[in-house]
Order: sequence, then structure tokens, then C-alpha cells
Amino acid sequence: MNLRKLSNWKNALTYRQKVAGLMALGVIVGLAGLFAYLLRMHTYIIGDDPAACVNCHIMTPYYATWSHSSHGRDATCNDCHVPHQNLFMKYYFKGKDGMKHVYYFVTNGEAQTIKAEDASARVIMDNCIRCHTQLNQELVKTGRMDYMMAKRGEGLACWECHKDVPHGGMNSLSGTPHAETQVPLPESPVPSWLQGLLDKEK
Repeated sequence: MNLRKLSNWKNALTYRQKVAGLMALGVIVGLAGLFAYLLRMHTYIIGDDPAACVNCHIMTPYYATWSHSSHGRDATCNDCHVPHQNLFMKYYFKGKDGMKHVYYFVTNGEAQTIKAEDASARVIMDNCIRCHTQLNQELVKTGRMDYMMAKRGEGLACWECHKDVPHGGMNSLSGTPHAETQVPLPESPVPSWLQGLLDKEK
């Protein structure tokens, strides 16, 4: 398509078609913004506060067990669960992983007990080694190995021996029955005036 045909096509649109197109675009952008707000995307993107992870209720047992572990004093979720090579990798992985979690949540596809997939397991193990380099290479002398080496049987993944770090050896949600009382669950994103209207209709 050449530029002349494109400009003729733009001129062929009527005023009403342009207004309708702008309104449709506004609705789409508005709904996308509302979706991002309801998911509290800003809490994931901007900060490192572990409380952001409990925006999704399925994460409450993981937050509760982490907060009572040795890692609860010194490490946040992002210290273990996102790559730290550079800012691009950190936010690319965070975005990709976050959208995967949104997909699982929206389609009700999350497992009762969450298990790290290969990409996440690789990042977690790299971060174990990043924080515990001196222990691995000078004191215990296990050396530097990665998750893929462990998958090939050339050694063990860190959590093969350290199952209870940092989530307390959870094997089901029933393993932490009172997690919701120990976790700073976020307030509802529904405005109080709208919640009042919804409650009246019940």
C-alpha cells in the first residue's frame, strides 16, 4: 500500500467513524487500565515488597511460611524469584512470569500446590548460588552448578537437601491452615460506594 492510498483511506473516513473509532479505543484503553489496577500491577512492577505477592490469595501460605523462615529476615520474594544479571532481564522475566500467573488465575488453572517450572527453577537456583557463593565455593566446596546440570543428573538442585527453606516444606495448602490470619491481605480494590451498591442488591 503506497502513501497516497493510505492518505485517501484516512480522508474517506467520516467524522462519525473517526469519533466511533476514538471512543472504541478509549473504552479499550480504559478497560486495560482498570484491569491493571484491579490486578495491582503497580505493586509488582515498582517495588520489592513481598506483600505484593499476596494480591493473589493462593500465595498466602507461601508468604506465611517465608515470613517465619530464616529468609524472611534477609530476602524478599524478588531476591529469589527474579534474575539479577541486569535490569532488562529482571523486568522481562517479571513481566513474563506475571502474565503467566494472570493467565493461570483467570482460567482457574493454578495447581493447589504451586511448583516452580523450569524457567523459574533455573532463576531460583542461580539466586541460591549468587547469595551463597562463599558457602558453595570456599566452605562446603560444592562448586558452581546450575539447575540444568542438576536436571541432567550431574548433581542435586539446592532444594533437594534444603526442602524446608524458605517455605517450610509445604506440600499442600492444608499444611498452613491459618495462613490468611498471618498475612497482610490487601484491601478490596472495589470502591466503597460501589461495594455499598453491590451489598444492597444481595
